[in-house]
Amino acid sequence: MSAHLGKLPSQLSGGEQQRVAIARAVVHAPPLIVCDEPTAALDAETGQTVLEILKEAALVPDRAVIVVTHDTRIFRFADRIVAMEDGRIGSVRSAALGELAEVA
Repeated sequence: MSAHLGKLPSQLSGGEQQRVAIARAVVHAPPLIVCDEPTAALDAETGQTVLEILKEAALVPDRAVIVVTHDTRIFRFADRIVAMEDGRIGSVRSAALGELAEVA
């Protein structure tokens, strides 16, 4: 039996809560998933797991995943980065998946 059964959402760790939220977001196969700071308050390992789940979701045909974040570690998962400042688009950079890791 899983240790998570019987727990209220508020009793789950941050990483567990993030994974549950992502599972709820992808379960019905929506064409668009929008995430606001999905790695906020997560340690590097848990954040990596969350990003891997989002990457798999993004690779499904006819689906897009948008991640809004300040976390530059996410860049290596992106094929497009739109930088914004004061609510305006400052730049758009596109590349093959993983090639934007060096963008700052």
